[in-house]
Amino acid sequence: MRRIAVASSVGHTIELYDFLIYGTAAATVFNRLFFPQNDPLTGLLLAFATFGAGFAARPIGGMVIGHFGDRLGRRGMLVLTLVGTGLSTALIGLLPTYATIGAWAPALLVLLRVSQGFFLGGEAGGAVLLVAEHAPPGRRGWYGSWLFLGSPAGFFLATGLFSLSSAVSGAGFYDWGWRLPFLFSVVLVLVGLYLRLRVPESPEFEQAREKAASPLAEVFRTAPRQVLFGTGVNMGFQIFIFLLVAFAVSYVTTILKLSPSIALNASLMGATAQIITVPIAGRLADHWGRIPVMLSGAIGMALLSFPFFWLLDTAQPGAIYLASILGAGISGFLFGPMAAFYAELFPTRVRYTGIGVSYQLGAVLGGGFAPFVATALLKATGGESWPVSVYLLLGSVITIVSLLALREGRTTVRESPATVG
Repeated sequence: MRRIAVASSVGHTIELYDFLIYGTAAATVFNRLFFPQNDPLTGLLLAFATFGAGFAARPIGGMVIGHFGDRLGRRGMLVLTLVGTGLSTALIGLLPTYATIGAWAPALLVLLRVSQGFFLGGEAGGAVLLVAEHAPPGRRGWYGSWLFLGSPAGFFLATGLFSLSSAVSGAGFYDWGWRLPFLFSVVLVLVGLYLRLRVPESPEFEQAREKAASPLAEVFRTAPRQVLFGTGVNMGFQIFIFLLVAFAVSYVTTILKLSPSIALNASLMGATAQIITVPIAGRLADHWGRIPVMLSGAIGMALLSFPFFWLLDTAQPGAIYLASILGAGISGFLFGPMAAFYAELFPTRVRYTGIGVSYQLGAVLGGGFAPFVATALLKATGGESWPVSVYLLLGSVITIVSLLALREGRTTVRESPATVG
């Protein structure tokens, strides 16, 4: 079980690494190299629009790959998503810029971003199931949290490598230094393949008496409210976490005009805080239930919506570091139990598809366009941060309401989906 949990966590680290380095590059590099504009905020808007394009492809990937995951098995689809996302990321690192090939540069960037999002859309559901369907009774929350440790670990690795490549390349960062983290994805894919090919197929999938002929149609026919509220749970979380991951970096560097090293150091501190709180939350979820622990994280996010930007607006490194630590640490209590939570929303025969649809719809409606919406709000108000805080608060409320609409799934039998109260 530990080997399975580590393999899923490392694979998720690789997938999130691939996706998050794009977010970091969109905030620091792509607005200059692929979307040159006289107005820095306009270039940033275009860069974050391509960030959202990748998210738009995620539900499609969740549906398509989830379908085959429910029909053919979890393990093979997870190998496919790993290779597909990794290769898309590496190719971004080889792209010529706008100065070299003109409009073809942003067009190819968007194409690879969509490919990256499609494969990642099938990754999350499969990785959740690989752990949750192997976990012993009473330990699904704990082992599921190992999977989502891959998110802060991937975040830590992505920002760390960007900091390292910036230091190594120096004045050449905008010429070739930014490419190094993307090309390094090939190494991570090889490591991930070694680990995932040693993991057996899900026992619950193999023991299922029959497979759904059309998993997507069955999910919407038998569990529409689970899809709806499952989408809402992730939507608010994704708004919060991607403003923390991608937008805050650009806010500190573009609006506050501080050194990028301050923003990247804050991100690293936040990732460390989340690595601590995620397993704690998973452990607590096995004892107290998924929803009470996740509610504590969602309420904490709501309470932090305005103080987060108050701290950033001081332009003091210590306050910025504190904002990142608090934001990432609190969100860990929502993130940690998510694997167990989503696995218990749907029965085995349509579980891959159900998770892929609900989780990824939440991702595209929340995180996919969060940096773009936040940047547009800044542009519309002349750099005022309070509208972004309202946006954060709204997302947190959506998550809280969605959690309250779902009944606790910790005590349900494995073949029965959690019901809506």
